[in-house]
Amino acid sequence: MHRIVRKEQLSAEVFRLTVEAPLIAGERRPGQFIILQLGTYAERIPLTIADADPAAGNITLVFQVVGRTTHLLAELKEGDAIPVVLGPLGTPTHVAKYGTVAGVGGGIGAAPLYPIAQAMKRAGNRLIVVLGARRRELLILEDEMRTLADEMIVCTDDGSYGRKALVTGPLKELCARTPPPDLVVAIGPPVMMKFCAETTRPFGVRTVVSLNTIMVDGTGMCGGCRVTVGGETKFVCVDGPEFDGHKVDFDNMMSRLRSYREREEESHHKCHLALGIKEEE
Repeated sequence: MHRIVRKEQLSAEVFRLTVEAPLIAGERRPGQFIILQLGTYAERIPLTIADADPAAGNITLVFQVVGRTTHLLAELKEGDAIPVVLGPLGTPTHVAKYGTVAGVGGGIGAAPLYPIAQAMKRAGNRLIVVLGARRRELLILEDEMRTLADEMIVCTDDGSYGRKALVTGPLKELCARTPPPDLVVAIGPPVMMKFCAETTRPFGVRTVVSLNTIMVDGTGMCGGCRVTVGGETKFVCVDGPEFDGHKVDFDNMMSRLRSYREREEESHHKCHLALGIKEEE
């Protein structure tokens, strides 16, 4: 059992949990994730390890309420326990002193970007952070990122905070600088990562993306997380979650992600009704 030490609500449907998991906290590296399960026959879902405190034996999980499992997770309180937390899983981020690293986080993507930004800064890189969200209330981890960034750019789709722009706007400006960033790490919704990769491609700027696909076992056995990268089949849970953004077949990945979209939306709606939560427009 893994006790919830702290629970915070970051936005309308995004929560941050601090969870007891001493073995995972001691071993995790930036870019890795866990799989949790709320019961013996419950769904297994992957969540990025957004932070860890090895001394306290805790890990931090940030998640968005989407389907039944994340709704149930959001109902848990401090002191409650999560029965199964498996990890750390996935290949850690390759951290090195590149020079200038630009981290681009879209929406919930700010959570997996945060530990990577921490590691890149510790490695001696100049860090530029671009955070984006549909509107101000959906922006997360801004203060945490500001403590790390040498340069910070915030934008919202509706212009309610920061620049009125998609994250690809400032990203293109960064790539047009002399010199451009040595590395771009883009994490967020698949369509956002796709267009970030297309933005950097003409400039020849190396771009890493972190994929969050359908995943069941987390060990490469089920094949549910398979993606096409550079014409080859890869498994996000063991070969990733990070890949060269210029080689990922995003269209194929997004098509697979839509397989259960109707069921997810139905579950999302039912859970909102049951909990009396007003759905976002």
